[in-house]
Amino acid sequence: MPTCRRKRVVLTEPSESLLQAAKSNPNKEVYYLQQTGEIFETYEAYAARMSFYRLKQFQCEVTGKSGLDYFQALESEQQEAQTMHSRFPEPLKASVLKAVQWQVVGRLDHLVEAVFDRFKDRYFMDEKVFVDAQGDKFYAKVVQVQPPKTNGESVCVPAENQASSSSVPSPPREIADDDAVQIHKIGGDLKIPTKEALVRDDPLKYLYKVQILEEQHEKSHEKGKAASKDKAKWSGSFMDVQCSVMSRDRLAFSKSILRRFIRDCVDRDAAVASPWTVKPVIAKHYGVDSVMPEETRKGVEDIKRGEIDKRKKIWEDKEGPPTKKQKKMTAAQEERVKALAVAAEKREREAREKAERQQKAKEEAERLAAEKKKKKPIRYPTEDLDVRLNDKEKKAGLKVKKPTPSKLGLPFGENQGTFEAFLTSWNFLVIYGQPLHLSTFTMDEFEHALRHSLVDPPCALLGEIHSTLIYNLRTVPFTRHSAVLSLLRLQDTLEEDHRVLGVSVDELAGAMADVGNNWERIPLRHTEMRDGWEEALIGCLKDHATLDNFPRLREVLTRLLFAPELHAEVSSSSSSSRVSSPAANNLSVQSSPSERYYALPPADRIDILTLMCNLAVSSKAIHSHMESCEEQLTALRKEKIEIGRQKKQYTEEMNSLAGETEVKELGTNDIVPDEDTTMHESSDLSDVPSEDGSETASTSSTRQKRSARQKDLRQKAHTQAHAKQRELARAQAASAKQALAEHRRLDEEVNKLERRLEAIEREFRKLLGAVRVKPLGKDRFHNRIWWFDGMGSASLLGSGGVVQYGTGRIFIQGPSEMDLELILKKEDDEYEARRQEEEGPEGMLAPSEWAQYAEPEELDEFLAWLNPKGVRELALKNSFIKWWGHIAPGMRKRVSDLNVSARLPEARRSTRTKSSGHDVSREPYMMWTNRRAVNSV
Repeated sequence: MPTCRRKRVVLTEPSESLLQAAKSNPNKEVYYLQQTGEIFETYEAYAARMSFYRLKQFQCEVTGKSGLDYFQALESEQQEAQTMHSRFPEPLKASVLKAVQWQVVGRLDHLVEAVFDRFKDRYFMDEKVFVDAQGDKFYAKVVQVQPPKTNGESVCVPAENQASSSSVPSPPREIADDDAVQIHKIGGDLKIPTKEALVRDDPLKYLYKVQILEEQHEKSHEKGKAASKDKAKWSGSFMDVQCSVMSRDRLAFSKSILRRFIRDCVDRDAAVASPWTVKPVIAKHYGVDSVMPEETRKGVEDIKRGEIDKRKKIWEDKEGPPTKKQKKMTAAQEERVKALAVAAEKREREAREKAERQQKAKEEAERLAAEKKKKKPIRYPTEDLDVRLNDKEKKAGLKVKKPTPSKLGLPFGENQGTFEAFLTSWNFLVIYGQPLHLSTFTMDEFEHALRHSLVDPPCALLGEIHSTLIYNLRTVPFTRHSAVLSLLRLQDTLEEDHRVLGVSVDELAGAMADVGNNWERIPLRHTEMRDGWEEALIGCLKDHATLDNFPRLREVLTRLLFAPELHAEVSSSSSSSRVSSPAANNLSVQSSPSERYYALPPADRIDILTLMCNLAVSSKAIHSHMESCEEQLTALRKEKIEIGRQKKQYTEEMNSLAGETEVKELGTNDIVPDEDTTMHESSDLSDVPSEDGSETASTSSTRQKRSARQKDLRQKAHTQAHAKQRELARAQAASAKQALAEHRRLDEEVNKLERRLEAIEREFRKLLGAVRVKPLGKDRFHNRIWWFDGMGSASLLGSGGVVQYGTGRIFIQGPSEMDLELILKKEDDEYEARRQEEEGPEGMLAPSEWAQYAEPEELDEFLAWLNPKGVRELALKNSFIKWWGHIAPGMRKRVSDLNVSARLPEARRSTRTKSSGHDVSREPYMMWTNRRAVNSV
């Protein structure tokens, strides 16, 4: 059985309730683990047990291999058991199992030793053995076992007369059952002491008739053919031998394999002095008695009782001897006993006081350790919600309350669902602009385009977006007239005359019949301003949309294909009030989509684009683009690693050059003073001889000549030293100049690599956005912080390094449901109160609710509020620092563009009625052009 942490794995038994349910309902469905045969009532219990079995923490009990799962360990044990059972002598198994049955032995090793000693010289019928005869070893089979004879011991006599090259000897006689029972019966009984068993059943007195099977282990291979022919006559012959010349194969019978065999076949209870018992299945197979004899049972109970009494005696000795009945004492004895009792009581009191002092000292030490542990400083960064500002940090000016993000400033912020769909659509169109052949545009331009309601002039941005999506959806599989079929299925569940906006399903289906039927073949050319894209949009919705993927399908198609009556429209437009009557909402006149699209509410336009973007994700062009981005990301990762290696190499070379230059400068500074000193000393020496010469000029002319010659030599040496010094200085200057030039070159290379790394980071962000969009990070309350600029086909820098932006804002999304569940599991009661304190009621975001920071000053306050002692906010702050050079300029540029647009007060006015003083075509969203449009389309 495999073990886990040195304990055997016990299989799970079915519960009583499950057994009762199975009896009452035999067809009850359960979960069955085939490998172990276990049954589970619930999938959770089944999965938990399977997960436990798959852990790499099990050990094979036979081989000792660890780091396996349960099934690998079980397979290893089964393979080893098969190998062991195939090697262990089959005739020996029954006798060994009968010998170990009901044996009370503490350790398995002791039982193995006893069995091995009893059976190492005892052999059984049909057992394969080695026989030593006349200096050679033969492989033989025991065909007959003869118990000890009463008239004398047997002698090893080779049966040469029975061997014949032409005839096979007749098989030996069968041994009677009574004889077989008597073979090694006493010697194999472990209840009989070893010495007594040897006397009563000596293995040396047994005589074995063996048949030579084949020749084994020749002493020498150089004896020639004569020796081979001489030994071949033994093959198939019979001989009578004793155990002294017999032996077993060590691979078949040894202490290790015997131990494995016994451990695999027997078991033992955990109670004290429990006997070893053969497993019932194995006992039945080998004919071992599974019912304990009464005599054996009494003996086991006696042993168990003795073991229990022994342990009880040991326990009583530790507790102290039992009190004995005291005899009547004399007065002197009583006084003595009283004195001893007083002394004992005093000792006991002193011992108790000492124990109390020790207990108090221990408690004091524990208290001090606990206080020390409390005072132990927290290692930062840590969990954000565990970080609180102290008074010192508050006095230092750290922000306690987070700046409130704006919810109403979001595009279509009055409806969070509409904004999220709007954001998703804009992000998809910008990220996959390259495969869609669509130039980038800002979120503000996209918002204004969706609010555009004038038929003339038309909005080119809307036409390009819908046309590129229509071209893309032509490659996505669709069901012809799926929208009509879905509406007809809906009609079956509604009343007969059910109408939406005054139009029934039959009328709507009739209006759809002749519109956009060839949408997949209509040429929507860029040069023709995508003329006809509205009709193609109807055809696309007819074949791709259903009520399942587009719940507002009926309302949207009705608004695109029907218009209100002329008098109702005039009356509603001439009315001063904005309250619409039911009659004004009825659309009874069939119209064309090109006229009616601009009357659609922005929410319906967003729903259409959301559907088209969701369908376009599965197109081949988008999939190919994502795969290409993955390949480019891999290449960028490799390039980044290589650039890092080059940068490290250049930096090490620069440091080496700087170190060499410092060493040379130090050497020059040390040498120059020594030369100056030498020059001064030389000049002093040159003056000394001249004085001596003047003093002794009158006495000796020879000395004057010698002095003059020495002076000339000194001057010549000085000149040579100065020349060498100048040459050395020039060499050092040239070397320093060369080192400086090399240092500058390396510095330029490092700067180039750093600029390339920055470009790689920007490119990496663009490509990663096409694969998966990830937030910048999370704050302490698990609010997600998003920055969508510079991803996909958008770029953070334009030509000439001009700042570009997509949103120019930072978006805040409330915590996810999973994050809230984790917080609730921690049972943090202060979570809501802390959010009220630090975020305020207006700043608290519900799950998946959105808000934004549009002003750079607000973002500065938010960054000041972040606490880098928390794990999440530290990572978030590092992300802001990494991209701050693009976030802040983008926000400032957006504010500047909005201020320029705000100079025209009519720009924000409703465009349902034309304003004579404002030209809509000069709006930024109307001036947008698609530079990526393919000429053919």
